[in-house]
Amino acid sequence: SKFVNDTWMIKNGFLKDVQEHKPWWWDIKVQKLNLSAPLILLPEVSCQKAIEILQEKGYDQAAVVAESGLILGMVTLSNTLGSVQAGNVEFSDPVTKVTYDQFSKIGLEDSLGKLSCMLENDHFAIVVHEQMQCSGNGSSFTKQTVFGVVTAMDLLSFVSRIERK
Repeated sequence: SKFVNDTWMIKNGFLKDVQEHKPWWWDIKVQKLNLSAPLILLPEVSCQKAIEILQEKGYDQAAVVAESGLILGMVTLSNTLGSVQAGNVEFSDPVTKVTYDQFSKIGLEDSLGKLSCMLENDHFAIVVHEQMQCSGNGSSFTKQTVFGVVTAMDLLSFVSRIERK
């Protein structure tokens, strides 16, 4: 059961840390990764345009975020091209037809240990930052913004770069 799986428990915030022999980087915060700004696509972007943008900007993947700020998921170049070639979607279809809506989110203040646990099962995690938004009438709400997209390669690059110093 996933409820007795320590990796699942850490990933979902039920356990802080169960690793007995943690690597030196385990408690470092995600914000230390110095991620580059993410590429964001709006949901109405067509698959054709998404492919063009990803290729032009040199990205393999991009977050799909509604104008309201709601994070809808991730789109990858390979999945988009594969879906078009297989005939599952048309070039003119909105990118939401090829968006992965199952994704993990991690905060800037979370540890690289938690990120490492997430990346054992996921290809990427969306790094989010929570912001308080207030309106003129005094109401407020918390909004998540995409700060970056992190992969196992990003974590490995950070760890190896620091160890070489």
